[in-house]
Amino acid sequence: MDIDPRRLRVLHEVARRGGVMRAAEALYLTPSAVSQQLAQLEREVGLALIDRSQRSVSLTPAGRVLAGYAERVEEELLEARRELTRFTERLAGPVRIAAFPTVIKHVLMPALRDLAVRHPKITPFIHEIYGPPALQELRLGAVDVLITEQDMGLPTLSQPSLSTRLLYVDEYRIVLPPDWPDPPRAFADLTQVPWVAGEPSQATGQALERLAGLHGFEPRKVHLITEFGPTLALVAAGHGVAIVPTLALLDVPEGEVRVSELRDVGARRLDAVTRVSRTRSGEPDPVQAVVIGAIEEATAGLEATLSGRLRAPEPPDS
Repeated sequence: MDIDPRRLRVLHEVARRGGVMRAAEALYLTPSAVSQQLAQLEREVGLALIDRSQRSVSLTPAGRVLAGYAERVEEELLEARRELTRFTERLAGPVRIAAFPTVIKHVLMPALRDLAVRHPKITPFIHEIYGPPALQELRLGAVDVLITEQDMGLPTLSQPSLSTRLLYVDEYRIVLPPDWPDPPRAFADLTQVPWVAGEPSQATGQALERLAGLHGFEPRKVHLITEFGPTLALVAAGHGVAIVPTLALLDVPEGEVRVSELRDVGARRLDAVTRVSRTRSGEPDPVQAVVIGAIEEATAGLEATLSGRLRAPEPPDS
């Protein structure tokens, strides 16, 4: 009985994701290609692995047993790749990174330029995905490194199966239209202003709710926006004020919005999250470690980039 390990991976994905369609998306294959691979695997083992009697695809008892072995094969291959890197001078292989637009532009792009010079055989793949869907992809193994954002007022993501490393603390600022007639000088001045707010699940949305609770007001949300680009455009057009991280302000031409002098708005934390190794050695994947190191170097240079350009002047001493 000859079993193709590539088909085992297909079975593994179907088992983990609960269906052919989702497995096809994770493997970048068509559903028909996945079905063909499964049919060929069944011919190789001489047993039915997929129960096709119901509308939803499920594994037979034999399929579940083989899928368990497929998971172990994946772990053994990962261990083999780690061991082999000890015999090579250059690290190589793909690394799948999930992140959101501001981090992609201002952190991952510099990191990738550095990696291309130092480790040209590493091939990063960036997937613009964030929030719970990105975390799910990380748990399923479709993503190797996940960059997350979270309001600093919330507890740090902590799960036994995940490893979290702080990359950067990104200070929030309140931005106003450039011709705002009476800019707020205290948080009490924000109680009646219109807000271009972030989603409650986003760090800036969480920051606004925290700020409102701390200062006792109900924010008047006139717009609910996910991305910082449209948020800043609405502010620039005079539709309201917003909380944004300083990293997002790098994309705004000087003078397009006004940065409030109010500080102590809080900050979001940017973290690199990976799965904890379950291999015999327990060591992190060396390719992933190099990629995270390059990301850390890129974030270390952010403060110098932001300093002096985006900080509002401190109010004069009385």
